[in-house]
Amino acid sequence: MSQSCAPDRQAITSVMELVIRRYRPSDKDTVRRLFSSGIREHIGPCFQNAMLSPLHLTITLSLGLVGYLLGSLYTALLLPTAWVGLIYCCSYYLFARYVAMKLKTDMQDIDGTYLSRPDDCFWVAEAEVDGAMQVIGMVAVLCIGSGNEKHGEMFRMSISPKSRRMGLGRRLTQTVIDFCKERGFSKLVLGTTSTQMAAVDLYKKLGFKLVLTHKDVYAPPWMLALAQVNVLKMEKLL
Repeated sequence: MSQSCAPDRQAITSVMELVIRRYRPSDKDTVRRLFSSGIREHIGPCFQNAMLSPLHLTITLSLGLVGYLLGSLYTALLLPTAWVGLIYCCSYYLFARYVAMKLKTDMQDIDGTYLSRPDDCFWVAEAEVDGAMQVIGMVAVLCIGSGNEKHGEMFRMSISPKSRRMGLGRRLTQTVIDFCKERGFSKLVLGTTSTQMAAVDLYKKLGFKLVLTHKDVYAPPWMLALAQVNVLKMEKLL
């Protein structure tokens, strides 16, 4: 079947049928909520990962010891608490700020960003449960370049927590891969973070390779360092 944003159905459980179709304007509010919640859920894991790093654990214990040596139990508690709070604020800012930015740009004008050109697309995945269709996932792709030097860049992969571990992430990613192959793109690239290891593992299984790690984003480098986050660029040759 051609990947021209046409519906794609497959049964995934006895009570749930998956439909991958082109985004419609009526999906906007649901898609924006799914995007927002999907990104924000990385705040907690990011914070935990940062605090469990040997460096941050050492700093936390050292601050407590310094406070104790200063002869004040209050200071012994205050210094490490302030440090932990700073790490959480950095973790929160990175993901909450990203959501706020994108809700005002491409996720505000999904049609204009992802559906105005034939080589771009935005899909949603619906599941029929107890007779009602619900949007449970989404993914988008943009064509980068022109002529014979075109490649795809994948964006906005998100799946509802209740619909994970059913192969939906693989199915959505494969939909993008097939779409790009049909258009003769040289490769498909995507960006993710070092805290999203489940997604990274999926992409590796589908043939993506890590090509670049960087901290060149909207946040100050020191904030990324404190949150222990790296941006990962992955690509798959087609």
